Amino acid sequence: MTDALHRDLLELAQEAARHAGALLRDGRPADLAVARTKSSPIDVVTEMDIAAEKLITDLISGRRPDDGFLGEEGASVEGTSGVRWVIDPLDGTVNYLYGLPTWAVSIAAEQDGETVVGVVAAPMRGETYHAVRGGGAWATGAWEGERALACRPAPPLDQALVSTGFNNVTEVRTHQAEVAARLLPLLRDIRRSGSAAVDLCDVACGRLDGYYERGLHAWDFAAGDLIAREAGALTGGRPGERPSPDLTVAGAPGVFEPRPPRLADIGAWHD
Repeated sequence: MTDALHRDLLELAQEAARHAGALLRDGRPADLAVARTKSSPIDVVTEMDIAAEKLITDLISGRRPDDGFLGEEGASVEGTSGVRWVIDPLDGTVNYLYGLPTWAVSIAAEQDGETVVGVVAAPMRGETYHAVRGGGAWATGAWEGERALACRPAPPLDQALVSTGFNNVTEVRTHQAEVAARLLPLLRDIRRSGSAAVDLCDVACGRLDGYYERGLHAWDFAAGDLIAREAGALTGGRPGERPSPDLTVAGAPGVFEPRPPRLADIGAWHD
């Protein structure tokens, strides 16, 4: 029964992500502007973020009215089914606002608190990534059919290509810039895409060796974290903990190992 439920949740997440991605890709107004801000003046929300979240929640709740929701743009429903949807309708809003292509729709389904399904659609790439817990990670794109995903074999740290992101709160991003400056000499290079969901999927695809960021929310990483793990990556947060706002890390096994001393030494987290 659980396998059948997970398949149903995956199909529904894929359908919702497909429709939301099409809305965002094809419905972007030429005069798109900021609708409101959140944690800071640069933490923006557009009318399309709001419209995409409504599309997703309306579609899912119409099929599964007893499920709960946690969405970036305000969807919050407890639910009674044991299933909760964790939704970022537009991950990479600033990229989208400026017409840059790196943005995504991220939808995860939790069952009794555990993420069991993750879907990330990147419409401007023409790619969608998905995973069901225990079933591997997969992608569709310009190629025929589904492609199994696998993270890259771990290179030496000085040959690792690692991505990160920066928070919208000035004091946090200032600390993150200091961390990046300390980490950069130890790596091949650092990338910054502007979408945590895309970065996590790029780890799963083998396009990045690792990723770390502080200040994310559950909707930023829920789907991408599952996809990366199912592709063979190690993911987590502070030592012995799951990804969280304190720290989210993903990488091919060996990239950040021994992870706690390396990241602690350069200040990737602090109390």
